[in-house]
Amino acid sequence: MTDTIKLENLKPAEGSTHKSKRVGRGRSSGHGKTSCRGHNGEGQRSGSSSKRGFEGGQMPAYRRLPKLKGFQVYKKPVSAEINVGRLAQLGMKEITLSALKEARRIHPSAELLRILGNGEIKEAITVKANYFTPSAKEKIEKAGGKVELV
Repeated sequence: MTDTIKLENLKPAEGSTHKSKRVGRGRSSGHGKTSCRGHNGEGQRSGSSSKRGFEGGQMPAYRRLPKLKGFQVYKKPVSAEINVGRLAQLGMKEITLSALKEARRIHPSAELLRILGNGEIKEAITVKANYFTPSAKEKIEKAGGKVELV
């Protein structure tokens, strides 16, 4: 017989509930005498609660720190990286960032083009990019192509 869920059968998950701290019940309870409030002072009295950000009279952090005026978003430009081996497979004579976007070979949000040196190239092509690794530059020029930094 399976137990159906009923209101009287519901129990909290194991370990999710704790016994409440019983203060002022004698020394042997561990919460006796001052009832976890310490000796004298404002916090010992009934009805005491300090406001949010109060640091015991010390100048609070929200007043110590300078106030920010406006904000600035530091956004790193998105760069597309493509290997020399992939350039050979594209079948284009001139490779630029806009040409690769039109051919849907890189993400449209890319702002910079980086050419990496993995793979081989045998055709002479012109590549215009923002960055070339030394090995990529060497391979393109060895194949008879041109490298132009934009």
